[in-house]
Amino acid sequence: MAFWLRLLIVAWLAIGSAFGFSFGGGDQVAVAELPPEARTTLALIHRGGPFPHERDGVEFRNFEKRLPRAARGYYREYTVRTPGVRHRGARRIVAGGEPPVVFYYTDDHYNSFRRIQE
Repeated sequence: MAFWLRLLIVAWLAIGSAFGFSFGGGDQVAVAELPPEARTTLALIHRGGPFPHERDGVEFRNFEKRLPRAARGYYREYTVRTPGVRHRGARRIVAGGEPPVVFYYTDDHYNSFRRIQE
């Protein structure tokens, strides 16, 4: 029985990955691999600001369910500047905890996340 359950889970993850879904923020990225603008945003989060965008620090509700489940208010989102773009763009860092203890990076406006390894 356990074999079939494992097989079903592996198939589900493979199908989801084929369609570009990220389950639970399983992919990881080192700080050094982040774009320079993301490293700047991460440093601002660690310092507590000031943040350049008025929406920085608002609650991230995880409607897409691509991050691990957490209590309401656990996640906060922060804008990562995109050179050449006059609006907020698609790049964000989502921080979890108070103070933040876990960080996720998305460059496609919440379609996928990579956990930042500090």
